[in-house]
Amino acid sequence: MEFSIIEEKLSSYGSGGYFLLEAYLLQLLKAEANSYNQKIESSTNDFFDAFAPNGLAGIDGPILIEIKQKFSVQNFFRNTSKHFSYLQKTGSTLLFISLSKNTEKDSELVNKITPKETKIILWGVDEIQKLMHKHASLANELSEKLFSNHFRAAIENNIDDWKDKRQKLVSTIISEYQTGRFSLLLGAGVSSSAGLPDWDTLLNSLFVSMLMEDSADEKSADPDQTSSIVKRLRQMDGPSALMLARYIRKGITADSATEQGKFIATVTTKLYELRNKKYSINSELIKAIANLCVPSRTGANVRAILTYNFDDLLERELKEQGLTYRSIFEEIELPSPEELPIYHAHGFLPEDRSQYSNIDKATLVFSEEGYHHIYRDAYHWSNLVQLNSLKETSCLMIGLSLTDPNLRRLLEISAKTPEKPRHFAFMRRLSYETFHKDGDKTMVRAPANVIRKFLERHHNLNEAVMKELGVNIIWYENYDEIPKILKDIKKGI
Repeated sequence: MEFSIIEEKLSSYGSGGYFLLEAYLLQLLKAEANSYNQKIESSTNDFFDAFAPNGLAGIDGPILIEIKQKFSVQNFFRNTSKHFSYLQKTGSTLLFISLSKNTEKDSELVNKITPKETKIILWGVDEIQKLMHKHASLANELSEKLFSNHFRAAIENNIDDWKDKRQKLVSTIISEYQTGRFSLLLGAGVSSSAGLPDWDTLLNSLFVSMLMEDSADEKSADPDQTSSIVKRLRQMDGPSALMLARYIRKGITADSATEQGKFIATVTTKLYELRNKKYSINSELIKAIANLCVPSRTGANVRAILTYNFDDLLERELKEQGLTYRSIFEEIELPSPEELPIYHAHGFLPEDRSQYSNIDKATLVFSEEGYHHIYRDAYHWSNLVQLNSLKETSCLMIGLSLTDPNLRRLLEISAKTPEKPRHFAFMRRLSYETFHKDGDKTMVRAPANVIRKFLERHHNLNEAVMKELGVNIIWYENYDEIPKILKDIKKGI
């Protein structure tokens, strides 16, 4: 079995092929360790992939193992030099394995620049091929079951306590944040924290407005009755949110500029009218996000904000804190060096439109037509802005479900040449209590150990899937945890 055949086989898996290849190589390394009565363990340091406490393949232990797709001296030292002190303190050797061919010049440069007390060994395709020949039977067996082995490893992965792992990820985020190569991606959860309606609530309310306006006898139209009809219609026909949005748009507007303006005015009115006033419009989450944008003594830490929300609540908080920003919602808008750009990728509906001179030029991505237009146009300004941030910075995603097909497509593109996943997303973790019961009502009839095992595997598999898109999951159970974590990132603790 040749390594090049394995690489060719995995090319059809897209960016996920790299992670399958990494899992394949780790299995070979475990076989090599077992042949010497040694072992390979999961690394406790988030930067490294594995740990060989007693040595490996004739290399004295302890050994920290890091696997990368490609090797370049520049990237190696940018990502590894900050871990030199850890290697020295623990007396560990770093075994750096690249899935490409290394040259003698690479080894010479590494040895020349690395501190003498730091031990680093480079492996490439040649060393991997030797392992495959030595363990030929296993190599052939693994190649036939690449996907099933990767899936099994993902769901059976007994990770550290998830809160401990989260703290390690937060430490990594702090490092990225302090470099200034950092962006924020914000979704509906951010606006919901200030009481703005979710997508379904907004759609249903707009549908009510549409039906009432078209009614022959408006006095007899009751909003509660109409909402009940809409709810039952959705149960029976089951239209998607985007399809319902198209229905609403066609019902409220025609194609003229006047009717388009009427539609935008209706959506804007409903968006702010439906805000739940029991929530502060300056929510703790929005305050924490704005606080991250406050420049430090060395300059701005957040390079850009991309929001998929229509509202202007973040702008209000930034203005209240005295920060300079520019809301961007069309292609020709460019921020000055002193301004923090806030890109509204799906359109912008500020409550007071008079504050923005060119707001009528904003494109509103409200229904299927808008999504299809952006999806088809690879050079649409919002696609380019998103892709640039995903490629050039580490992104922290807040309030996003990550189900948007266009965002997932852009993540897939940006992860074409994956290193370690460089982006981070807050996602809610299902606890046994909330999954098993809804109040006093039992929702799942299965033993506790079965439910807990399922949830553990469910979360592990979610982590594996998101890593293939270059995203680390930051789990939380209660929404109040997110502002606290953002405050820790700002403080650097």
